[in-house]
Amino acid sequence: MICAGPTGNVVLGAGMKHLGPAVLWPLPALLHTGRIVFATPTIWIGIGLLIAFFVSYMLALSWADFSFVRAIACLAYLVVAFLSVFVLKEHIPPLRWAGIGVICLGVFIVSRTAPKTTPRKALEPAGRA
Repeated sequence: MICAGPTGNVVLGAGMKHLGPAVLWPLPALLHTGRIVFATPTIWIGIGLLIAFFVSYMLALSWADFSFVRAIACLAYLVVAFLSVFVLKEHIPPLRWAGIGVICLGVFIVSRTAPKTTPRKALEPAGRA
């Protein structure tokens, strides 16, 4: 979850930067842009990675509280920063690195708590009110 989401976003970003500016109007230009976008393998790889993120996020939410999963998922900010620097060749200013460090410190603190604090309710059979 922490790697698939950011990697999917970076791959999508790289694919769209490679294609150049998207033309959305008039309608024939939009259709042409759509054909180019969905014929690009990089876009499909990004979509696949984002689907993997979504499935892993749902699985994590099935066994842990949202407050725990969401906090741990914030480690993705660190992954995004590294991918942005090393893959997309973007510059990240020191203040943004400091903010990412504060987020990671918060995740470390949250990770020291139990992932499941809410008792699980028994599921009732279908048809009962």
